Amino acid sequence: MDPSSPETNDPYCSTSQAAKMLGVSLGTAQNMVEEGVLDAWKTSGGHRRIKRESVMALLARRGSAQVAPAVGEGGLSLLIAEDDAFLQKLYRKTMDSWGLPISIEIVGNGFDALMVVGQRVPDVLIVDLIMPGMDGFELVRALHGNPALSSTDIIVVSSMSREDIGKRGTLPPDVPIYGKPIPFHELHGFFRAKITQKLRLQRGR
Repeated sequence: MDPSSPETNDPYCSTSQAAKMLGVSLGTAQNMVEEGVLDAWKTSGGHRRIKRESVMALLARRGSAQVAPAVGEGGLSLLIAEDDAFLQKLYRKTMDSWGLPISIEIVGNGFDALMVVGQRVPDVLIVDLIMPGMDGFELVRALHGNPALSSTDIIVVSSMSREDIGKRGTLPPDVPIYGKPIPFHELHGFFRAKITQKLRLQRGR
């Protein structure tokens, strides 16, 4: 039996097995262990042993989340990391009203965002900075500069002032930062331009 299979009787698994089960990179699984998202301990040889039940709990949580539908030609896949339930609904309701070919997936913390990115890379990632677990600062730093995300636009939308952001730690200079209320007018214009650009690239192949 595959040791990464959920059906195995072994109550523990390795980091690589957990990564395979979750569909994320080894580095992401390691981050989840370090941040306590996955319950694990280290052997005398320094190897991590992860409780399989904590992996299954994450899988169950992801399985209950709404997965973004596939997008057609020129469509954009959007991932939003925002923990406020009201703002989650506002994002979806407002963007759905635009009538643009955008598939939207919303998660409430950085680790869930990492899991989604590990399974399917979005065209655009909108990140709140203050979230439980892994916050937006950690999420942006974990993803920025990753070659697999070279075509992903990362946008920060936060209620924090630039002064407070600077106190918490700087963000990459090429990541745009918008304040709240959510700048829907600017985002609408950005998405329209991005869709036009993507259509040109696809039709020019």
